[in-house]
Amino acid sequence: MLKWLLVLSVLVLVSGLLRPRTPRRLRLGRLPGDLAFRFRGQEYHLPFASTLLLSLLAWLILRAL
Repeated sequence: MLKWLLVLSVLVLVSGLLRPRTPRRLRLGRLPGDLAFRFRGQEYHLPFASTLLLSLLAWLILRAL
């Protein structure tokens, strides 16, 4: 249990440090399946493809462990 808590803490720390640079490199939020639209002056972003891609990546990493 302690091992998983440590791994999760390190992943959260690393993702927090890399967050400002990651979307520009990986183009997350601007993939072909992501929706962005304006409605009554508000912008809405629905990152369906980015969420699917990140979920698949997380699943593959967890399967490797």
